[in-house]
Amino acid sequence: MTHDYKRNGTTTLFAALELARGKVIGQCYQRHRHQEFLHFLRRLDREFPGKVPLHLVMDNYGTHNHDNVRQWLKRHPRFVLHFVPTSSSWLNLVERWFCELSTKAIRRGIFYSVADLKSAIDAYLAAWNNEPKPFVWTATVESITEKLSRCRQTLEKIQPGCTTPRTRKKKKISV
Repeated sequence: MTHDYKRNGTTTLFAALELARGKVIGQCYQRHRHQEFLHFLRRLDREFPGKVPLHLVMDNYGTHNHDNVRQWLKRHPRFVLHFVPTSSSWLNLVERWFCELSTKAIRRGIFYSVADLKSAIDAYLAAWNNEPKPFVWTATVESITEKLSRCRQTLEKIQPGCTTPRTRKKKKISV
């Protein structure tokens, strides 16, 4: 950002990535509450009719765990939730698409209003979905495991014991 950067408002974008084809279903909302999330889930239910399970990989944001959302999901068991651990958004492949959106449509843009921002997002969504490209993992499990090992070794040099698994205190059970 430059020193004279001025934010002219924000929007919330809920997006779902259809892995096989690379198509993205997205919608901007004024706020990021459970009501908007439920509206988006209903849209996904309409976009993908039938009984095929829909696997949703999400972060642990409070909106996703609201009581009304949980009740709705109980009535729609084909929605299977998978929550990524904190600071692991890279596991959620739609985040890769968010990076594309940010880099190619938002980062260097000038938006005088939220409506301008939404128009840019909608235009990018439409262009992407005209020729969707699925994202493909190229790293092997072995290469990821090796990187994690190197990371742990480096962290141990900086702060010994920091990578030791934490243990929970066991409660005493009286008999």
